[in-house]
Amino acid sequence: MDPSSLDTLHLVALAGALGWASGIRLYAVLFVVGGLGYLDVVPLPGALDLLAHPYVLVASFAMFVVEFVADKIPVFDSFWDGVQTFVRIPAGAALAASVFGDASGATALAAAILGGTLAAGSHFTKSGGRAAINASPEPFSNWAASFGEDVAVGVVLWLAFEHPLVALGVLAALVLLMVWLAPKLWRFMAKVLGGIGRLFGAAAPDDSRAAPRR
Repeated sequence: MDPSSLDTLHLVALAGALGWASGIRLYAVLFVVGGLGYLDVVPLPGALDLLAHPYVLVASFAMFVVEFVADKIPVFDSFWDGVQTFVRIPAGAALAASVFGDASGATALAAAILGGTLAAGSHFTKSGGRAAINASPEPFSNWAASFGEDVAVGVVLWLAFEHPLVALGVLAALVLLMVWLAPKLWRFMAKVLGGIGRLFGAAAPDDSRAAPRR
């Protein structure tokens, strides 16, 4: 398929979808999009054709497997999310900018801002939600959330290629959902961190009581 067949609406939807999805499943995005491009199932505009290079496919598949397993392990998934904070957000910005690699620098920069913002929003919403889920000792809610994220990423990417207008509507709804969830997740995290602080404070020795009498 010819990448020139994608109009501006397709490109904007694809940039937004790549940014949002990168904040949740970066390596799945890299491998799936690159693999579909390699098989000539979907057109890869701009610099996205680099994802279809065999070396990139091997590396992205290896990391996709690692992330797929890590994301299914309660508590460890939150550690993984913390580390990936420094990877997903800039990668989301870079992928969105790559969609417009053949356009002007200003267009690519605008796409990078869009992609990075969506990646940050989806990443922190996912991380906060997982932290809340991990407060429960059973693993089933964690697994359900993880598989649900897998499906959501696949659906949004598919819509970006096949139904860009619908994809933009879904992304707008997801942004509203993230805005609604953000203060609730922030309060939950603040409560958890406050509880940890009080726990360590209670465990610390009282210097005034520990001092020997003279």
